[in-house]
Amino acid sequence: MLTHYFVDESGDPVFYDKVGRVIVGRPGCSPILLIGLMRTDDPKPIRVALEKLRSEIAADKYFQEIPSLQKSLLYFHAKDDCPEIREKVFKQLINLNFKAEFIVARKKEDIFIKRHHRKIQEFYDDMIIKLFENKLHKQDSKIYFAQRGDRKRQEPIENAVIKARLKFEKKWDKKINTDYDIKVQTPIGEPCLQVIDYMNWAVQRAFIKKETRFLNFMMEKISYLVDIYDFNKYPKNFYNQKNKFDLNKISPL
Repeated sequence: MLTHYFVDESGDPVFYDKVGRVIVGRPGCSPILLIGLMRTDDPKPIRVALEKLRSEIAADKYFQEIPSLQKSLLYFHAKDDCPEIREKVFKQLINLNFKAEFIVARKKEDIFIKRHHRKIQEFYDDMIIKLFENKLHKQDSKIYFAQRGDRKRQEPIENAVIKARLKFEKKWDKKINTDYDIKVQTPIGEPCLQVIDYMNWAVQRAFIKKETRFLNFMMEKISYLVDIYDFNKYPKNFYNQKNKFDLNKISPL
């Protein structure tokens, strides 16, 4: 059996402006970076369901004069889709066969300096390693990352996944024999990336806007969420079906 993973990020990894001042939490600079993963054994029904929904929306006269419609008909994007389309997408997603996992990193400058040496790529890699270190040994997989910028991004992503694999082997003194294939793809080319975009948006909305209704609606699809640098709540900062995420449980950003 082959497992398919679809990965995207939300927020940003930026800490400083052009002159080196900390701008975390200021307008235009998110206080968190989160990386979400959607996994499924069969992505085909998900792709078909999203395409069917897109066709239904295209044929619905109610949506014809909405400015964002043309973008939504290319691909669903939670931030840009109008509320009515967003509702339809969420109600479609809840009936599809997938699970989602998230690493949420509060942007703490002391950790960025000591652990990541002020390097955005190290910050990002650390999250990818945590996301994949306990997965790659289970079975063969295909990993799709949402394209950001040019295609030079694929090599550092592959290196991060390799590090995750090596970390597992070292920790458990066990060689991983499964295979994996990494692809960098656009949400237009791979509709399943639209799913993790929506899930990321729901999580980010809860953390940043304190609005949990979207996340609560999709909660049954979330198997794992770690608020990794919420040290005040450790070890209860690891959320799953037994310790369900609740905004009242986390420390203030």
